[in-house]
Amino acid sequence: MLGTHHIAQNSATHPTAYATSSDFCRIFEKDMNRLYLLAFLLTTDHTLAEKCFVQGLEDSKNGSLVFKEWANSWARRTVITNAIHTIHPRPALAAVDGPDGTHQLDALPTVSVEDAAASAAGTFCKEIAAIIALPAFQRFAFVLSVLEGFSNREASLLLDCSTHELVSARTHALQQIGGRPELHRKLAGIDATEASLADAGAAYAKEVMAHLAAPA
Repeated sequence: MLGTHHIAQNSATHPTAYATSSDFCRIFEKDMNRLYLLAFLLTTDHTLAEKCFVQGLEDSKNGSLVFKEWANSWARRTVITNAIHTIHPRPALAAVDGPDGTHQLDALPTVSVEDAAASAAGTFCKEIAAIIALPAFQRFAFVLSVLEGFSNREASLLLDCSTHELVSARTHALQQIGGRPELHRKLAGIDATEASLADAGAAYAKEVMAHLAAPA
């Protein structure tokens, strides 16, 4: 009760410190392409992506008080959480034991990039097609960690998994995307460290977003 009263009191005293419904409407309108693409990369389905986008806007407008400087990050987070609730991505455990006798995480079979591109009407660049071709959990791990820059702890909490499961899935995703001849140079040599992922994410995200800026 004290915390709620304190927030309400601060909001009344400093009304411009918190993002308003109008602020979030402007963010979703201004960054529509980016937020929709984020939803599509996670869901790989246009109808589901649209629902996550719309629900993300509603959650942002009607949710907790958020400082204005955090509003853009919060908008992306609401889209992500709605995609997680829609797809329910879960890691898959292999049935074979590893050298130490413990069960190991294994990659699920993936769709070919060509099939992924065809399923999206062939309208996306090779970077986007490579992401949507990944199995769901690998895809979420890659997007959250590499493109969105979440820490291992943040991403694992959002995905309700262990850090080990997250890192394993992300490594598989990096290997599969980086192993494709047309994308090899973009992710070659990238490891699972936060610094390397931040650099790779910035470069890869730039390539992905450049597609949206290209003439139709």
